[in-house]
Amino acid sequence: MDREAILSEIQRLEKEIAEKKERLAALRKSFPARKVKNYQFFNSDHRRVTLSDLFGNHHELIVVHNMGKSCSHCTMWADGFNGVYHHIIEKCAFVVATPDPPEVQNAFAAERRWQFPMISTRGTTFKEDFGFAKDGTYYPGVSTFQKDADGNIFHIADAPFGPGDDYCVVWHLFDLLPSGSQHFHPKRKINKTSPFDLTNNIAIQVRNYAEAVHFYKNTIGMTVIDETSGSETKFSFGGQNFYVENNEKEYGNVCFELAVEDFQRAIEALLKNGCRIAKTFGEKSVLIDDPYGMKFHLFESV
Repeated sequence: MDREAILSEIQRLEKEIAEKKERLAALRKSFPARKVKNYQFFNSDHRRVTLSDLFGNHHELIVVHNMGKSCSHCTMWADGFNGVYHHIIEKCAFVVATPDPPEVQNAFAAERRWQFPMISTRGTTFKEDFGFAKDGTYYPGVSTFQKDADGNIFHIADAPFGPGDDYCVVWHLFDLLPSGSQHFHPKRKINKTSPFDLTNNIAIQVRNYAEAVHFYKNTIGMTVIDETSGSETKFSFGGQNFYVENNEKEYGNVCFELAVEDFQRAIEALLKNGCRIAKTFGEKSVLIDDPYGMKFHLFESV
């Protein structure tokens, strides 16, 4: 088959696929909506939230059924959603649901620099009820929901995830290469040249705490995520999490956060090279002062 004949066949198939996708989308939209209960979850900050809460100010919701930290494929899908999250939330609410406990979600999301909210489905039948878990095995995919003016929640549609689907762009790009997408397996670690990964958490120690919170919220325009403690407020801004801490004695300090896979090896290397432990939060969680002025929270990825 010559080039012109191949190109003609490609164009014919592309048109056929586009038409079938339109038909598939129409069928999904026509499927009768099913009223569902208002499930209860924990978010990654270990706060109880309901399915209704996840809608926020929207009446439509996308829930991604992620298999959790242990799945490098699900991690790659989530990395892709992170890049378009700020576009998605212009139209609807979006959340990633995993069976991991909240503390694992929180640490992993920071390590991956994910901006989207997460919920833990542990202790619920949510994944089972929508076909994304069976006999203790989890399956990746997505469900969509709608909430009406009376607060009733309806399940609209589902779709599975897997190599070659329409929800992860890398497969289609690789298929344009001579080698194709076969034998590709995503790697979980982001920074492959260093044992350290920078998270999206930054802590700022301030004086005049109430005034500082007002300034960052109303003048700078940061979004408040959590301000319940009275001595620390969590903000989201440009994909970063800013923890504004009340500290009259040591105000002005800015602390970054680094995650490692081997805490003991990392801490030995840091101490050998002039760093000191300024504060211990846990067995594998410390505040480090390096000899050149930077402070950072170091923890082992769970």
